[in-house]
Amino acid sequence: MKFARIVFVTAGAWGFLVLTPMFFLLETIGRLRAAPITHPEFFYGFLAVAMVWQSAFIVIGSDPVRLRTMMIPSALEKFGYVLTMAVLFAQRRIAALDTVVIAPDLLIGILFVVAFVKTPRVNSSQVFESLNR
Repeated sequence: MKFARIVFVTAGAWGFLVLTPMFFLLETIGRLRAAPITHPEFFYGFLAVAMVWQSAFIVIGSDPVRLRTMMIPSALEKFGYVLTMAVLFAQRRIAALDTVVIAPDLLIGILFVVAFVKTPRVNSSQVFESLNR
């Protein structure tokens, strides 16, 4: 349980740290790429959803036993991004250098799976008991 708490709270904090500056880098990222970002709604929409997930990770870290099942979509969030980038690379739509950014997400996704396996299951009576405290 302590492992899951550390993994999820750290992942959430890391995500906030990495994602927050991106809200101010739209123009810079557009200049550094071959083509500027022409649909800022997708860029900012991605960031908004990603920021919500960071909050979810911190919430999961606050009570990993009770929120164990939320670890599954959390891992899928990480592996979905990794798979998306891998497919784009395989299609030669992004450069190899662009795939470097998936390393932290891959590691965190693996740690989420380990946390899920290591966290004990909770039965429904334990959930109701914890709610009545």
